[in-house]
Amino acid sequence: MNTRQHKISKQIQKDMAEILRPHALSIAPGRMLTVTEVNITPDLGLTRIHISIFPSQKGNEYIEMLNNSKNQYRNELGKRLRHHLKKIPEILFVLDDSLDYIENIDNLLKH
Repeated sequence: MNTRQHKISKQIQKDMAEILRPHALSIAPGRMLTVTEVNITPDLGLTRIHISIFPSQKGNEYIEMLNNSKNQYRNELGKRLRHHLKKIPEILFVLDDSLDYIENIDNLLKH
């Protein structure tokens, strides 16, 4: 990942966290949503936004809900990035299940 991709990824991560914050209760009531990582393609055409959901039950359903509304979130992101990018990348929300993986390893080590 080059420097420009890295800077844009960090800016998208920050902006998307701010965009999702007021919507978190309606998207996943009683859950904590965190934007953990953002990957953007070299042509800046697609960005994968990794979302951690805690507790993670029904995590895939919440990701599907986010992806169903991705045009709305892309529009919001476009308003924030309009001075930085000519074309706003397509977005795809992806479930970050690293917390579940860590918890599983922890449980295996305890037994």
